[in-house]
Amino acid sequence: MENWREYKKILLPDIPNLNKIDVFTQHGGYEMLKKVVTSSDWDPKKVVNEVKAANIRGRGGAGFNAGLKWSFMPPKQEGVPRYLACNGDESEPGTFKDRRIYEFNPHLFIEGALIACYAMEMEAAYVYIRGEYIDYIDIMQKAVDEAYAKGFAGKNLFGTDFSCDVYVHTGAGAYICGEETSLMESLEGNRPYPRSKPPFPAQYGLWGKPTTINNIETLANVPLVIRHGADWWSSIGAACHPGPILYGISGHVNRPGVYEYPSGMKVSDMIYEVAGGVRNGKKIKAVVPGGSSCPFLTLEDVENGITLDSDSLRSVGSVLGTAGMCVLDEDTDIVRFVYRVAKFYDHESCGQCTPCREGTGWFVQTLRKFVNGTASTRDIEVLLNLCDSMEGRTVCALADATAWPVRSALKRFRGDFEARVSEKAVFATS
Repeated sequence: MENWREYKKILLPDIPNLNKIDVFTQHGGYEMLKKVVTSSDWDPKKVVNEVKAANIRGRGGAGFNAGLKWSFMPPKQEGVPRYLACNGDESEPGTFKDRRIYEFNPHLFIEGALIACYAMEMEAAYVYIRGEYIDYIDIMQKAVDEAYAKGFAGKNLFGTDFSCDVYVHTGAGAYICGEETSLMESLEGNRPYPRSKPPFPAQYGLWGKPTTINNIETLANVPLVIRHGADWWSSIGAACHPGPILYGISGHVNRPGVYEYPSGMKVSDMIYEVAGGVRNGKKIKAVVPGGSSCPFLTLEDVENGITLDSDSLRSVGSVLGTAGMCVLDEDTDIVRFVYRVAKFYDHESCGQCTPCREGTGWFVQTLRKFVNGTASTRDIEVLLNLCDSMEGRTVCALADATAWPVRSALKRFRGDFEARVSEKAVFATS
């Protein structure tokens, strides 16, 4: 993405007070909702097809085509309600981009959610926001109230037969609630155990009714697609993973924050130019490209021009995830970093699946031995065996999220682990 410096922001444009509904409508806000709801040219199927053609890949981590996901909803049945669940849980370490939409452009997301409800013939949208985001929950509730007051949400929008309610829901304060079926269980007031699939949410979702779950940032792109067309939107950034992305950058950089740029940005450009380089002029040791569960990138990957899109990252064994990049400098203790990540996932495991409930704890215990200098060489194989025993063997992907950074660290920084092996421990286990 060589022309990124010329990019003009469209998700979070530099317009003062855009979070206020009057300013938002002055700049064309809710016009696309009115367009699709009132125009005979925009039936629900056409909206779905336009979003599918744009290839908005989910910004919540999975990267699935949003329009294709919408098309999985079954035909509308009389008397059977359908729901949209908007995932703003954002509980993975290193991920903090949805809050920028809540704060600076909440109505763009609300408009996108309402367009999605029209496209899938839904009666209500539930906005699920993590419980720790108290201020952002208040901001979103105010924005929803403004939308109702202006007639953009609720009954008979723009004088048509289309009605749609929007509810802001305070999350349960747990990482697992970001998994889409756990989110639905939490919305229903149940303990957020992930559900086995099938049935998938489109067939059996909230309260047993057809449901689609989309990320907040994903839905915020929808009005832009309707306004400018799928071809225009998909021409932004990398062809395989198009559109604008809110990149969250944290760790050892001079200017951490959330930055909007096209997909396909070079990791090196994001670190050295956008984020002002590595703190104190140090070298990079590792980069976590998209949230704490993503496999590591090395300095060599960065220098070889790896880009922030699914195909490029897959070529080096990583994923884009939520585009929450964490930069680790040359002084970082990778062993301790992985240990802290494992402690997080052990704490957040819901305990439903045995491999996850027991395996995350074993990760912590074994990694603690490396941190304390009491590990043996055999403990490296114990960690790898744990990865094999957990990946793909649980109802949701939390076990995978724990195993990926451990396996990646052992693959790319094995020497760091071997350096922490105690000679006494080696002798005791030989």
